[in-house]
Parts: sequence; C-alpha cells; structure tokens
Amino acid sequence: MAKRTAIIDIGSNSARLVIFERSSRFGFRLICEQKSKVRIGEGAYHKAGFLQPIGIKRAFFALNAFTRTIQKYSANSTICVATSALRDAPNAKEFISLIKDKLGIRIKVIDGKQEALYGGIAIANLLPFKDGISIDIGGGSSDLTLMRNGKIIDTFSLNIGTVRIKELFFDCNRPIDDAKDYIKQELTKLPSNFTNDLAIGIGGTARALGDAIMKKSEYPLDKLHGFMYDIATHQEYLENITNSSAIGLKHFKLKKDRYDTIREGTLIFLEIVAHIQAKTIMTSGVGVREGVFLTKLLKNNNYVFPKETNPSIQSILDRFDSDRSYKTLQTKKQIAKELYNIFSENFEFKKGYEDELLSALSLSDIGKNLTIYKSNRHSFYIALQELNYGFTHEQMIFIATLLRAGKSAKIKKILRKKYGSLMPRKKTMHWYSFIYTLSLMLSEHSYNAKIAFTYYNQTLTITSDKPLYLIKEAIKEINKPASFAIIVKDTLNIPSQIFSI
Repeated sequence: MAKRTAIIDIGSNSARLVIFERSSRFGFRLICEQKSKVRIGEGAYHKAGFLQPIGIKRAFFALNAFTRTIQKYSANSTICVATSALRDAPNAKEFISLIKDKLGIRIKVIDGKQEALYGGIAIANLLPFKDGISIDIGGGSSDLTLMRNGKIIDTFSLNIGTVRIKELFFDCNRPIDDAKDYIKQELTKLPSNFTNDLAIGIGGTARALGDAIMKKSEYPLDKLHGFMYDIATHQEYLENITNSSAIGLKHFKLKKDRYDTIREGTLIFLEIVAHIQAKTIMTSGVGVREGVFLTKLLKNNNYVFPKETNPSIQSILDRFDSDRSYKTLQTKKQIAKELYNIFSENFEFKKGYEDELLSALSLSDIGKNLTIYKSNRHSFYIALQELNYGFTHEQMIFIATLLRAGKSAKIKKILRKKYGSLMPRKKTMHWYSFIYTLSLMLSEHSYNAKIAFTYYNQTLTITSDKPLYLIKEAIKEINKPASFAIIVKDTLNIPSQIFSI
C-alpha cells in the first residue's frame, strides 16, 4: 500500500479530503484534513435529482483545491468516493466526466450499503465496543450498520438526509410534524433486527451534537472520538434544537458552521435513535473516509487489525520510541504480570486493568524521544493527544496517568481534580501506578538478570542472580499503596580488598 494515501469523500453537503501516512504495517496517522461545504445537492430535490450549476461550480473549485493539497503532501495514491447526491442525480455521469477530464480525479459513486459498510469497518477497528448500530447522517441519506460482537451483520440506507429534509420541509416553512412523518415513514423500511441499546453517531451531525453536549456538560477530556452520553439526559436539549429558530441556535453551544443543517440533522438523529431503541450514544470521529483507507490497509487481514495490535499504540511507537526493543518490552510486561498476580492475591483493589497497565508499559519510553528530563510528563501529553483509537476515554486517562507517574508512583492531585470523573478510585489508581513504577525500575536496572518474587509475612522479596544495587536505592522513593516491606536479595560478589587504599 502507498506511503501516503489521499481520500476524497463527496457528500451532498460537504466534500472532504484526508491524507493518511503509514508509519509501519499497521501504524498510520492523519496528516491533513480539509473540508468544503460544497452543497453539491443544493436545489436537486426540487429538480428531479439533477445537479444544479451552483453546486457543480462549488464542487469543482473545492476538488481543484484538493488536488493542489494532494500534490503538496506528495500523496502516492488518491481515492475519491461520492455518495447520495451523485447516485441520485441523472446528470452524475456528466459531472464525473468533467472532474476526470479537467482535474484528473476518478470519482467512484458508492451505494448506501457500501457507504454504511465503510463506516462499519472504521468503527469496528477504531472504537471500543462490540454491539451497536452506527448512524451516519449525510445530506441525502442516512446509512446504518448493525454490529454484533465487533462484526458487521447488516447494513441499510435510508433516503433521509439533512439537505433533503431542509429543502423539502424547513426551507418551505412546512410544519415540523410533516418532516417527522416523512422520516418515520422511511424508517418503516428498516429491518426489524436493527435495534440496540448503543448507537454510534458517525458524520457531521453526530459530531456537532456530541461536541455541544461535551461543552454543555463541562466534560473534562477534550476528545470527541469515543465520547459517550445518555440520550434520556439530553433528550430535551436535542428536541429544543430541532424546534429552534435559525437565529436561536447560538444558545446551544453549537459550532456556527453547522447552523445551516443542524436542526434537520438533529430531527433525523432523534427519530432514528428512538426507532432503534438506543439508550446510549457513542460519538465517532471516524467514518467513511477511514473505512475506505482501512479497506486498503487491512485487505489481506480480513479487514481487521491483528488481535494484539492497537493502531494508536503502533503509530505512537513508530514515531516516538525509535530505540524500542522487543526483549526489553517483554521483560517489563512479564515483571508487571508477576507483580500484579502477587499483589492481587494478597491485597484488595479493583481488578480488570491489566490491559491498560501493559499498554502503559509499552509506551513508557515515548517521552524520552523529546528529552529524558521530565520524560514522564512528555509521555503523558503524547498519550493524551495520540491515544485515539480502540480505547474508551476512561482507558485513555488511566494509561496516560500511569505514564505521568514519577519515581514515587504518586498520582498528581491536579490530574485527579481535572480527570477524576474518568478515573477509578484513588486506591485502585495508586496500586496500578505502584506496579507500573516498580516494573519499570526493575526492568531498567536488572538487564539480563533472572528475577523472582515471593510474598510472605507482609514482605515482598525480590531475588536476583545479578546485582540490583540501584534498585535498592530507588525502591526507597516509591510511595507504597499499603503497609508491607520490600527486600532485595541479589548476588554481589566483589572482593573486599578492592576497596582498600
């Protein structure tokens, strides 16, 4: 696959360009994102679906600008897909030929089921859930994907989209109940198995609503991807958006660039959520574009990442841990597993965070790539920004907080004050921080040593076949989460006369 891949997504409302750069077999990152509100479908719903000159002109200029960006970033491959507006338009072929002849871009028109499939591939690989239904509200259609046990079971496309509802109802000042009836009638086509407690919101409408609810709720983590909220708690707020005047939208903490279609989008969203009986919403920062990219990246791997591979961790390691050693990492993890087993058998603290502990150990050296001084702080900030895929927000905070722990294994009060609502209890956090820190110390200062652990009579004994002199000093700095002793027994055979002067 190409080193850099550009994906263009032409929707009824917006055209978007993203450029992904691969860093390794399964590591990648987003290096460019551009958007233009082309509204290519504007006026089409009153003109038998025909694309109108005003939309064609905007789309042409946007795509022309995208080609320059693609050249600037030296993307090796470009994939362009188009959705509802073009598949509904009788004059789509003329537009496609124009873009190919003038700009050299080959547009592939995908149907609603393929659009939903791309969204499903994206969320299945990049969000932490197993069962749910994705809802991708576009300008002309809404595409749904039914997921069970992390696999795509079924897809469906509905002819309800923000631009379609806007032009048919809101722009004509027709009663909102007419729009609701239209949407509900379309929803009767949805298969009966499309029901689930969890809805995954894909696309601009879902992101705009998630972002506004985060602000309204004063959510502590500034990360939209993976943000979850209870629909009942915010039902009234969402209904008020649909009933608002255009000028009244400024009171809802919504981004201004969403004002033109957010009422229509929210109405569609609420009706679909009610129909599928969802209670919880997970907001996705990924969708069709990521799905197109992953279809290429994971083509030879059944469109899923290997079980032990997280793309965010892989990308972080590719960029920030150039000196990583597989053997060293395995040593860290083995030490941590043994310590975890010993302490979990002898002390009461919440279990179930082993994966987060091991993930933190994988990332423990990333801050050193910037500077060794206060590297734990650098690791914390890198993880907080770059741990985007496959983790809940609680897991992200947990991993980043472990990385922030210094030699004393203390959790900074400022972190608990800011992110406390996303953290486990203080005692639990302290235990994992202690195990993390002790594992790092032993790994760093016991190169090639054979280390064993025993716990008896409130004493952890660390036995080594090689000297652990620096460990004995370092352990004194660790803030233990409970009352017990630590004894280090090592082999230190240095003749006493070596110290004679």
